[in-house]
Amino acid sequence: MSAPAVVIGAGVNELVAAHMLARSDRKVLVIAERRNSSTEIGWVPPRIVRDLELEKHGLAIHRHDPWVATPLPAGGSLELWRDMARSVEAIRRVNPRDAEKWPAFCERMARLARLFEKLYLAPPPDPLSIGFAFRVRALGRHGIEDLLRLLPMSVADLLDDWFESDSLKAVLGAAGIMHHHQGPRGGGTAFRLLHHCVGNPAGVFRPPASNIGRVLAQLPGVGVRGAAEVARINVREGRVAGVVLSSGEEIAASLVLSGADPRRTLLGLVDPGWFDPAFVRAVRNIRCRGVVARVTLTLDRAPGFATLVVAPSLDYLERAYDDAKYGQVSRRPYLEARSNERQVQVYMQYAPYALADGAWDETRRIALGDSVLQMLSEHVPGLRELVTERSVLSPPELEALEGWPEGQAHHAELALDQALWMRPIPGWARYRTPIKGLYLCGAATHPGGGVAGAPGYNCAREVLRDLRRRSKP
Repeated sequence: MSAPAVVIGAGVNELVAAHMLARSDRKVLVIAERRNSSTEIGWVPPRIVRDLELEKHGLAIHRHDPWVATPLPAGGSLELWRDMARSVEAIRRVNPRDAEKWPAFCERMARLARLFEKLYLAPPPDPLSIGFAFRVRALGRHGIEDLLRLLPMSVADLLDDWFESDSLKAVLGAAGIMHHHQGPRGGGTAFRLLHHCVGNPAGVFRPPASNIGRVLAQLPGVGVRGAAEVARINVREGRVAGVVLSSGEEIAASLVLSGADPRRTLLGLVDPGWFDPAFVRAVRNIRCRGVVARVTLTLDRAPGFATLVVAPSLDYLERAYDDAKYGQVSRRPYLEARSNERQVQVYMQYAPYALADGAWDETRRIALGDSVLQMLSEHVPGLRELVTERSVLSPPELEALEGWPEGQAHHAELALDQALWMRPIPGWARYRTPIKGLYLCGAATHPGGGVAGAPGYNCAREVLRDLRRRSKP
């Protein structure tokens, strides 16, 4: 068997990469630094399902219907369904003109998303390559114009072009700002809405949930070292030589794939002296500003919804962001609550990682949890009485427990200047690093969060391609 490979982390991206390498007859050891959730949010690409035979091992994808609901100011809620006709009818009760436009808007977004679906299951494209040009040209003249106009737009401008209903625009606009340090009127947020269309049928703008993390963790073929943490990546003569655990144990390896964020991997685990100063500066400047706190509620019974969004209007979302711009927790935040049987995870935005008036402490966390529960109870009658347990994680705690730098779930903000061939930094977007044998496979690499396992899958394929090149005489 060939020389061993070490994969740092046991999330979906890392486990996909590990199993892809193991299937090429390599010995692989996964260092499971943190506990990972067994329920994952994100499109699971069919190619990964097929190549790793995940369905045979029990993969279950939960496509909730309705896929989102949002309370209406006058009472009741707007529910959007996987069935186009059913969504049109729901929107018609709110605004008949918006209902007429809904199918055309969904088809337009789906058509553009199909281009990105192809781009996401491959290394980042070279914008000057013939292959990339042909893929874009396949959109046709109007499609190209549509794409070039949409990408730099704010999601608010995009939706204002199409719709009138505040509730409909807000529930869509929220997808353009989730885990992002911008409001809906920020440039480039329309791209983030398009990103969430990838892999979904027309008319669905939220990714499904699945048990892919649990399935990957149970797949045979790779070794897993639990309750361990990597303290250092060893480098000799410009090539990776292995890792050193916090216990002092050294593990030799000719390949190391890191799912940790680039800052930690390249400036923390590796001696930055191996890198050019310009490279170090670029890595340090990767934006990863966390703005989300997570409140987990355990209930006596299921709450009666799958995904509930509290976002009355685009102006409401922009005002929520105004607080965060100045280092304050939003007084009236955006909430996205996702239920899984008797557990509800509420993502509260905006909660800045760095506060202007002090640090996160127990008092602030309790106050945030109280505020979130109060807001959610306004729209889910009797919710407060159902809660048997509650936990609140601020951005610094998400950093410590989940490995999210500054509490940023995507490890690097998913913005136009940090996407595709510029993710995580220009010139180093194809999973390789200046250290031979050291690769990045985490959420900060192409295509980013929301596409379960794609960064790890693409990274492993690049590793195997490099190994084949080296083996040729």
